[in-house]
Amino acid sequence: MPALDPAANAFDFIVVGAGSAGCVLAARLSERAHNRVLLIEAGKDYAPGSEPPEILDIFAATAYANPDFTWPKTTARFAPRPGNAPDRRPRRVYNQGRVIGGTSSINGMASLRGLPSDYEHWAASGARGWDWQGVLPYFKKLETDSDFDGPLHGKDGPIRLQRYGADRWPGFARAVIEAVERNGWRDRKDQNADFADGYAAVAYCHTDTRRMGAAWCYLTAEVRRRSNLAIMGEAEVERIMFDGARAVGVRVRRDGCTVELRAREVILCCGALRSPALLLRSGVGPARDLAELGIAIVADRPGVGKHLMEHPGVNFGAYLKRAARLPKTLRRQMFAGLRFSSGFDGCPPGDMYLIPSNKAGWHAIGERLGLIMLWVNRSYSTGEVKLSSPDPSGPPDIDFNMCSDPRDLERLVAGVRLLCRLQAEPAVQATVEQVFPISFSDWARRLAVRKSINTLQTWLGAMAMETSPLVRRWMIDKLIADAPTIDELAHDDRACREWIRGAVLGHWHASCTCRMGASDDPGAVTDPSARVYGTDGLRVADASIMPAVPCANTNIPTIMIGEKVAATILAGQ
Repeated sequence: MPALDPAANAFDFIVVGAGSAGCVLAARLSERAHNRVLLIEAGKDYAPGSEPPEILDIFAATAYANPDFTWPKTTARFAPRPGNAPDRRPRRVYNQGRVIGGTSSINGMASLRGLPSDYEHWAASGARGWDWQGVLPYFKKLETDSDFDGPLHGKDGPIRLQRYGADRWPGFARAVIEAVERNGWRDRKDQNADFADGYAAVAYCHTDTRRMGAAWCYLTAEVRRRSNLAIMGEAEVERIMFDGARAVGVRVRRDGCTVELRAREVILCCGALRSPALLLRSGVGPARDLAELGIAIVADRPGVGKHLMEHPGVNFGAYLKRAARLPKTLRRQMFAGLRFSSGFDGCPPGDMYLIPSNKAGWHAIGERLGLIMLWVNRSYSTGEVKLSSPDPSGPPDIDFNMCSDPRDLERLVAGVRLLCRLQAEPAVQATVEQVFPISFSDWARRLAVRKSINTLQTWLGAMAMETSPLVRRWMIDKLIADAPTIDELAHDDRACREWIRGAVLGHWHASCTCRMGASDDPGAVTDPSARVYGTDGLRVADASIMPAVPCANTNIPTIMIGEKVAATILAGQ
């Protein structure tokens, strides 16, 4: 791409953030030759064929454990707020992709859509046109499903989906699903078309050997050759420029220099944590909060940064017997998941999810550990994203406030009791040496970062764990901090709730901080066409505009948002 001259380079569209939705917007909008499109990414841009192996690896932890591909210094509070007591909640790392493809280049690649009821709820919340029939064409447009056909599936989209049949599931995963089946659930085959309770092989967007993130599926070599599309990597947008309430461009910092780039329309695709932060820094948000930071107010929108949602969950870990571990022939570590209903009053069907993982980390200890992951699939707790300072280099202040809604906490209690039953099943016990609740210690979090010293330490630790059961138990205790026993979780309600509050974590499904809604909804940030209320020439198109987090991993719904908003723009709406 030629050097950008701020005086000579005016674009029709500037797309900020080359993540799951931004790649889609840039590719679709540039299909029309008269649209001049600039895609800006804070991380590195890798053209097809030059990608580092870590972000192609279909074992996701290889990429997200590498600080080269994630936003630095991004931490969040997960536990519920303590009320009037002093706030001593710890902050933990929250990985978000900072590389071409965004989080689609480091995530787990699960490709679930959610439930039709999710999107009916969106429409009922003011996102007119985003009901199930309104979003289904865009789910179909984005995918090529290699396993299933029919009216609910796409066959010629950019994202290829595949599943692993039961004959390929390794020992621990197979045993957990056998335990699930013994407890009354059956195989639903396809969770993107059969929405009843049950387990199924999970669809993933990768081949057996490489990830299929948004960058490589939408920004192909052919797309990159378009003369009307420019991609600007390693460039951080400091703020949106306004003329009155009209967005006219962005101020970008790159290579130590600041440049102003102008466009007819600016589209934020920075994700549910960075899009609201950029709006706030630019003067769009709660007027009182902005005034306290000395930021000039462009539009008073109280909902910016509010209503942060995620899927709160907890994990059981297991030290696996050798025969039950992930074989060297497989990189994928999760194969099948259970979607089930809590039966709690006011909670929709399919509101819970459980999935076993045959590997817990990139390192030698992680290769010997399995997980049973449990989360609330339709959560109600909400948190917020605020600015820590008006300085663009400062990370946002992220507070998930998980389990603040009692419905989430009590459903996790019930889910933990299910985990206790499943781990006790003979099939599971035959594959494990030890099962334990996980509350990750600081030591475990430090080991999760991919670097040479951790490679050595974990290899030495793994060898010791193999040879001595006493060392193994000591190291597991060191990894999981002060977790209660499984027996305590099964029989002591208070201990179970306290453990959940301290151990609860998210699944990189941050959403809803710039939610769509009706024009008379004071908490809504965008209209159903993704235009930011109170401004002109500005849209947000990413997971932040979701009215509520769907019952699914958010990557595929976010790509769908990119497709639907692109179609809306091209239709002149």
